[in-house]
Order: sequence, then C-alpha cells, then structure tokens
Amino acid sequence: MTNLIRNIFLFSLLLSHSIIPQSLKEIEVEGNEIFSDTEIKNWANLYEGQTFTTDLLDSAKTKVAVELNSAGYFHSSFKDSKIELSPDSQTVNVFLNVEEGNPTYVNELVFSTDDTLNTDEYFLLFNYLKEEIFNRYEIETSIVSLLSDLENKGFPFAAVKIQSVHFYDDTLNNEHYADLHLKLTKGLKGKIDKIEVAGNSSTKDYVVIRELRIDTGEEYSQERVNNFPKRLNKLRFFQPVQPPQFFVDSENNGVLIVTVKEKNTNNFDGVIGYVPPANDNETGYITGLVNVTLRNIFGTGRAAAVRWQKLTRESQELEVKYLEPWLFSFPFNLNAELYQRIQDTTYVQRRIGGALEFLATEDISASAFLSTEEVIPTEREAPVFTVYNSSTLTTGLSLKIDLRDDPLAPTGGLLFETSYSFSRKKINGPAKFIPEGLETNPNLQRITAAFSAFYELFFRNIVAISVNGKELSGPFFEQSDLWRFGGTGSVRGYREEQFLASRIAWSNIEYRLMLTPRSYAFVFFDAGYYSIDADEEQGVTKNEDVIFGYGLGITVETAIGLLGVSFALADGDSFSEGKIHFGIINEF
Repeated sequence: MTNLIRNIFLFSLLLSHSIIPQSLKEIEVEGNEIFSDTEIKNWANLYEGQTFTTDLLDSAKTKVAVELNSAGYFHSSFKDSKIELSPDSQTVNVFLNVEEGNPTYVNELVFSTDDTLNTDEYFLLFNYLKEEIFNRYEIETSIVSLLSDLENKGFPFAAVKIQSVHFYDDTLNNEHYADLHLKLTKGLKGKIDKIEVAGNSSTKDYVVIRELRIDTGEEYSQERVNNFPKRLNKLRFFQPVQPPQFFVDSENNGVLIVTVKEKNTNNFDGVIGYVPPANDNETGYITGLVNVTLRNIFGTGRAAAVRWQKLTRESQELEVKYLEPWLFSFPFNLNAELYQRIQDTTYVQRRIGGALEFLATEDISASAFLSTEEVIPTEREAPVFTVYNSSTLTTGLSLKIDLRDDPLAPTGGLLFETSYSFSRKKINGPAKFIPEGLETNPNLQRITAAFSAFYELFFRNIVAISVNGKELSGPFFEQSDLWRFGGTGSVRGYREEQFLASRIAWSNIEYRLMLTPRSYAFVFFDAGYYSIDADEEQGVTKNEDVIFGYGLGITVETAIGLLGVSFALADGDSFSEGKIHFGIINEF
C-alpha cells in the first residue's frame, strides 16, 4: 500500500511538471553537525527558484556524498530526505537530511621508492597526515608540494603513485581507519643541455636565449622555467609567451623548447593638422605629432625612436633615442638621447645624453647617466630678457625594480623607479641681464620616484594604482629647468604640459576590464599637485594647486602597437570641455 501511494505521488509530480514547470521554494538541511547548511546546499547545487526535476533529490544526495567522501566522511547517510509538493502544485520544498557519520582517519602511512632516493626527507611532508582525517584535498596538496619540490631540484619527471588504500573499522569504538601506501619515482635527472626557439621569424635565437640567463648543462628548475615567460614578455617583441616545454631526446640531452609568437615591433603614430590664419596679416601653419619607434632592429633587440611635435606656431620638440642591448654580450644596456625644444620665440634648448644600465637580475636594473645641455635665448631686435644663455652638465643614478607579469598590460605585480641627478649649471650671459650678486654657477638637484601596483580582483578585472613625485631644488630656476605637468602622462583632463612647477606629485587609479590579453577598457581618477616658489628677481610669483581628472577609455592592441584613447574631464569641467587623449602608447 505504501509503495502504491509513493508511485502515485511521483506520477502526479511528473505529470504536473510536464504541464507547468515547478520550482523550488524552500531548501532545508537537517541532521548535519560538521558542515554548514550553506556548504551542503552549494555541494548539492540547490537554490530557491530552481526548476524541479524528478531526479533532483537523488542528484543532490550523490553530489553531497562525493564531497563528504573527499573530506573523509565515507559513512554518511540521507535518511528521511524527502520532497513535498505545495497545495497548488506550483512549488516544491526539499528536505535534505544529512548525517555525516564518523570520519575516517589515516592510521598508517607507508612511503616507498624504487630509486636511490632518501625517502626520510620527503616522508616528513606526509607524516603530519597520520592520525588526521583522510582528506583527499590535503593528500593531493601534499603530493603536489612534493612534486614541485622535486621539479625545482632537477627532477621534472618525478611521480607519486597511490598504490593502495586499505580501509577498516574498529567496530568496538565505532571508528574508521585507512592505511595509505604511496610510491615515489623520481625519474631522470633533468639538465638543460639545449635550448630551441620556435616561432621566431625575425628575432635572432640568441636574443631570446640570453634573456633566459641559462648556462648549458644547468640543472632543471620548474620555478625558473615558470619565470621565463615574464622575462620574455619584458622584451615586448612577442605576444604573451607560454611556459616552455622540456623533454629528453634519444641521446639523453635535456631540451627546452621556447615557443614565441612575434608581434609588430615598429610603431608609427602621426597626426598632422593645419591651423588657418586668424586674419589677413597672418599665415597658417602646420601642427601635429610624428612618433616613429623601431624596436628589435634586424631581430637583434636594438631599438631607435624619433619623436617630433609641433605644439604652436613657434614651439616644437624633436627627440631621438637609441638603445644598444647587452653591450659586448654583457648584461649592460647603452642608451643615447638627443633632444631639442624650441619654446615660442623665447629660447632653444638642446640636450645630448647617454646612460649605461646594468641588468643586475631579470627584475632589477641600475643606471648611471650623463648629459650636457645648452639653453640659447632667441635674439631680438629690442633686447628683452627671457632666459639666460647657459650650459649644464648633469650626472645621476637610477634604480628600477620591475615585478610585473607583463610590461604592456600587467594583471599583477609591482613597478618601482627612482632617480637622483646633480646638475652643474653655468650662466654665460647676456651680461646686461645678469644682476649683481647672481650666482652664475648654480647647482640643481632633481629627485624622482614612481611606484605602480597591479592586482587582479577577479578574472579579467584589474585595479592599477600609481603614485609619482618629482622635486627640483636649487638657488633659482629658469623656465627651461622646471617640470612640465598635465596631460596624458600625469593628470588627464588637462592640456599637455599645461603647468610649469618645481615640485609635482600625482596619482592614478584605474579599474580595467581585460578584453584580450593586452586590450582593456578602463575608468580612471587622477589627482595631482604642483607648486613653484616665489622668485622676485625672476618675476615669478608663488603658485600651487591641487587638480583632479576623471574619465574613461580603452586601450587596444593593434598591428601598429597599443592604441590608447581616453575621454577626460578636469575638476569643474562641463561635458563639452572634456579632453580626448589619443595616441600609440610609447613602447621604447
């Protein structure tokens, strides 16, 4: 009679479900003492509003039993678990009665090996499991930890096999035990005898190999191998690099295969415009920006860049850079730079400099730099003071620590850069504008610091934070000495180089949504501070302010490089006053 009633009930549930889908209204978990209701519901994959099916309860019990077994509870039961139909037959209540039962404990742990390997050292990694609950996840974690340790000690083919598990009961005390038998096979000793580079059509093999910093015959270490993609990504020649593969050939040589996929390393960014005359007495003029970057010249890792920018009718900049990597095959980079700025009808500033960078490790580098600079005031028919004719010799040191996982679109890591420079300046004239008592050989000092951090909150959602500061100190400053502040590289929402200051600081906060490995959309908030002290002799009044900018943008990886576009509003701006910052992100 009972079976007949149950069959009728199940048939009616099935019939009603075929007409109008029923949903779960209530899910109650009872009888559990060790695990919480929430854990069990998650294991069962039950939630309110879920469509009811006839096998739902059996499926939930099976899923919970699997998780309990993994946690060491092999004697669970689900007595009195049931489902109840609401009076209107539209909803179903599930009552899941879970009795975890007594857990199973590890009693004996037998660890063996066929190899000439001292097992005592590795047995300690598992010894803590004795007399603990037979938890599958903890056992697997211990095995993974052991294999990682062996991989980093030159045994990439090591394996741990669970030979057997013997379960038995102590019926007198109603307790359950298991004896676990493990066997370790260390495999062949791994040495990197050969390195093969695949996928490179332009980049020379030695450019890739030298970046790995591996000596032939070096012992295999999985930790180091996992680090190789980050090192190669810093070259910025390739698409995101995958971990290398390792195998032993027929002659027992360890072969490391590094597979790369090259990307375009030459960028051209150009915007040319024409400004028509404002009246009949003027002529129009050309304005714009041309930025050409050649990285990995002839596949050797050498780089060169040329940037020309005409800001107004009378102002323009020209900058040329060159990089010679791994000078004479030693971990030193040689940088050279030529810079010229024509500032309105005020002065011409020229600078020639170079730097020798020591690549201490793949993450840390230090540089010593030297430059000479001249500032030449523009001659005018009516003598008017603008700037002094001066020459400056600058020396300095810098430090860089780069722990980012990718230099172009990092999802994690830190970047810290700092520098100190000392400038010996000599004022050569014009003599008529040099007041009595003016120090004609002033010393200037510059200190800069920049810190950036990147953190992945969850999949493809990145927070990027940077803090930057620059300080210029000396007896007095000219316009050519000061920092230029505002725009794309500092606080967005303002014109490029809108402010001049001796002290600047700014921070940027971005929330990024990764669209591809190196393309992302973002919203941002920038805050900055600038100041300059009063100088009566130079006719400079004290000026300082705190500025803010905010907006949104997108950075897209294209065939010509990373293209960045952002729309920014300065503090107090209306929407129509917003600035659009557009261009190829400099990768030199």
